[in-house]
Amino acid sequence: MRSTGTARIAAAAILALTPFLPAVPAHAGARYQAEIRRTAYGIPHIEAADYASLGYGEGYAFAQDDFCLMAQRLVTLDGRRSRYFGAGNQTGDPFSPGTTNLASDVYFTADRTSGDVPKLVAGLSSTVRSLVGGYVDGYNRYLADTGTAQLPDPTCRGTAWVRPMTQLDVYRHFLNIIQLGGETQYTGLIATAAPPTTAPPTTDTPAAGPPRAPRLPAYGSNAMASGSTTTRARGATLLSNSHFPWTGYLRYHQIQLTIPGQLDVTGAALAGTPLVEDGDHNENVAWSHPVSTAQTYTLYRLTLAPGDPTAYLVDGKKIAMTRRSVTVNAGDGTGKVTRILYSTRYGPLLADGWTTSTAYAIRDANSGNLRGLETWLDYDRSRSVADLKTALAGTQGLGFVDTVAADSTGHTLYAESSVVPHVTDDQLTHCAIPTGSATVLLDGSTTRCDWGSDPDAVVPGIFGPGRAPTLTTTGNVADSNTTPWLADPSEPLTGYPAMYGAAGTELSMRGRLGLSMIAQRVAGTDGYGPAGFDLPSLEQLMLGDRDYSAELLRDQLVRFCRASSTLTASDGTAVDVRAACDTLARWDLRGDPDSRGAVLWREFMRGAGQPFAVPFDPARPLTTPRDLDTSDPAVGRALADAVQRMQHLHLPLDVPLGAVQQAPGGIPVPGCTTEVEGCYNAAEALGEDDLQPTGAYPAVSQGSSFIMAVQFTPTGPQAATIMTYSESADPSSPHHTDQTRLYARKIWIPERYTEAQIAADPALRITYLTGGGS
Repeated sequence: MRSTGTARIAAAAILALTPFLPAVPAHAGARYQAEIRRTAYGIPHIEAADYASLGYGEGYAFAQDDFCLMAQRLVTLDGRRSRYFGAGNQTGDPFSPGTTNLASDVYFTADRTSGDVPKLVAGLSSTVRSLVGGYVDGYNRYLADTGTAQLPDPTCRGTAWVRPMTQLDVYRHFLNIIQLGGETQYTGLIATAAPPTTAPPTTDTPAAGPPRAPRLPAYGSNAMASGSTTTRARGATLLSNSHFPWTGYLRYHQIQLTIPGQLDVTGAALAGTPLVEDGDHNENVAWSHPVSTAQTYTLYRLTLAPGDPTAYLVDGKKIAMTRRSVTVNAGDGTGKVTRILYSTRYGPLLADGWTTSTAYAIRDANSGNLRGLETWLDYDRSRSVADLKTALAGTQGLGFVDTVAADSTGHTLYAESSVVPHVTDDQLTHCAIPTGSATVLLDGSTTRCDWGSDPDAVVPGIFGPGRAPTLTTTGNVADSNTTPWLADPSEPLTGYPAMYGAAGTELSMRGRLGLSMIAQRVAGTDGYGPAGFDLPSLEQLMLGDRDYSAELLRDQLVRFCRASSTLTASDGTAVDVRAACDTLARWDLRGDPDSRGAVLWREFMRGAGQPFAVPFDPARPLTTPRDLDTSDPAVGRALADAVQRMQHLHLPLDVPLGAVQQAPGGIPVPGCTTEVEGCYNAAEALGEDDLQPTGAYPAVSQGSSFIMAVQFTPTGPQAATIMTYSESADPSSPHHTDQTRLYARKIWIPERYTEAQIAADPALRITYLTGGGS
């Protein structure tokens, strides 16, 4: 471990020459003692002797970087958005699309006043509670030292809505995140649900029929792990590429946490959480968490009692819905607004589809799940992939994500680690009601359709860890938000419940690209050196910016294009496409900032959809679908439309991608779209992402976020990282765009993990933090 033995002694000589910041003045009692060491690009390394002090240092460092981001999140958790940001305005939360501030306030006020979370906290370990307590005190210490009026971030400087954080805030924040795959998406529909004759005036208009599935951003991730049989030096490797929003409460904060002899982990912590969660490693294990394809919730269709829209029938028995009155301050001169929230044996009622005979409820398998804090603490202290499996089996807390991992013994792991409702395949056959979407809707009128349970499940109603698809190997495993069955194509996973994602289903183009990248690296045919994985080849794979749809279809489109000098656009206009043929033929098939032809291809693919001539074949999942269906008029029309659109915007057909795809601040960045083009390195915009009248795409605000490549060697882990949007959300910080500029140039940061590596960094600055808590 770090900070022990000769490593500590050797580093001391370097540290003696290192500039440091004065100790932050102690509070009375000096309950906490922590050391905050920041290396290049502002990356903090926190060291303490106990978990409470570790949390204190982490909370303080997080507040230095992202205080206003969290301060606004606290307004949401309080149910005070209407008062400060307007009741009728939307929250802008991409994971609860269309929700107004008033609806958000109703939902979160109900949560805050329910008393449920304190009961859950009582069941957590003293270690987790100590860590959270220190984290909150560290965050509040920063606010007390700085003062609202002197906050460096203008986003919240001097505002009336800034307040200290509480421990319950952290737990409620974490619980809301862990339900991203379920109830969080339906916040607005829960807050506005009302019987058909008493619905209050609202801009959240209920829809007829079953609740509409929220249209979410393409959040997800890529991960690939390679074991001793496919790496160059026989040490396992891991590539972690998280795809999460660049703004808001789901930003990552890169950090290292060390308690000598107990804990030494580095990676990315979601804002406002005191443990690293995604793209992480310690001395022996590295892991990543792509978003799972499993169902983590179900909807239930209720048959209402005749003449009473607030009661429903189960096995013919009438059951009254529970009611709860919630009052919020709506602001805007409206004053206080009271809403009644309705719930059932399954969960809360939803606004959509509530008629005099039918209503719909949501049941989330992650309701009440604070266990993830214990799971990630166990992960952070693990020593092998076997330890990760043990942690999963004992806590089942990881919400909506898979685990891809590698360890120093050369083993790799794929585990479907999300929390999944115990709905059997037989129940899906006899209880599921077709919705036209992936959402599982069950018949709520019979107990036959209730969730079951397994003996090894840690809570009732979910599948036990023994039912989850899992693979341990010394070969390769991968996940690009694809179903479990082809985590390793040489050893397909089958026989697991369909709620985890059915075997034999079509892979996304991004998923196929990831597996293709692995196969070519194993064979040494990708141009990145001799066969086998190591740290340099992982870096090149990650930022190779291949556009897989173009690799499959570009040449065929060029041939088709050159056979027709003009094609007809959707409006009937004949469009000369000869220049487009030449542009696409010259394109390097990459999503690099200087790639010419990438914009034209993206616009073509937006209109073409999935233009394959050969459909998906489960027997050939890695090579189908394939070939361009030139007999489909939509293909020619899509190319004509793309050319016409670019001409109307006065964009050259060979405009460099970086001229129209930029991060906030006008920084050209690499990458392309995951669903449209099938790209590994994602660069997209939340919400509207079409070419704008300005002739550019909206600023990139979603996609590759925290990227880590790590290789285990006989002398320990070696790693490199990039935080694409940089460490700090504060626009006044020198670390607000510095890593983004590196990302634009495809420059990785060599990780500072060991004591000697940290001490040798010329940019090192040290703060000694002591205090007694708030």
